[in-house]
Amino acid sequence: MEIQKGRVVGMHYTLRNEEGEIIDTSEGREPLQFLQGYGNIIPGLESELEGKKLGDALDVVVEPENGYGVRHDQLIQKVPREAFQVDDLQVGMQFQAQTEQGPVPIRVVSIEGEEVTIDGNHELAGVRLHFAVSIESVREASEEELAHGHVH
Repeated sequence: MEIQKGRVVGMHYTLRNEEGEIIDTSEGREPLQFLQGYGNIIPGLESELEGKKLGDALDVVVEPENGYGVRHDQLIQKVPREAFQVDDLQVGMQFQAQTEQGPVPIRVVSIEGEEVTIDGNHELAGVRLHFAVSIESVREASEEELAHGHVH
C-alpha cells in the first residue's frame, strides 16, 4: 500500500544533525505513527514520504525552511532574572511566555548575574535535518482519525 494523504503510516527514523550526531530516534521503541497529509510531522519529511511503500527505506535531508524554520534573532531576548518565579533557574529550562499572540515556548540559554537570555526559536530552528527512515506499516485511516486529523 502506498503512502498518501489520509493513510496512517508507521515508521522508524533516526534524526541526525549536519555533524552526524543523533538528535532523536525511534529505534528501541514503537514506530512513530502519524496521519499522512495532515501536518503531524514536519513538512519536508512528510512530502518526501508521499508515494513510498511498506518496506521502503530512505534518507531524507530537510532544509530549515521545511523543518523547524529558520532562526529569528528577534526571538532571542535578555530579561531580568526577577521575571522568573523559579528559585533554581538553570540554563536549558523551558517555559511558556504569554504574548499578545498567545503562549510561546521559550528556553533559557544563558544566565549572567541578574540578566537571563531566553530564546523563542525551536531548538532545531536553522538546523539542516538528516533523517534515515524505514516504512514499517501503511493502512487506511478510520473515519474518526480522518475527522480528528490524527492517529488514534
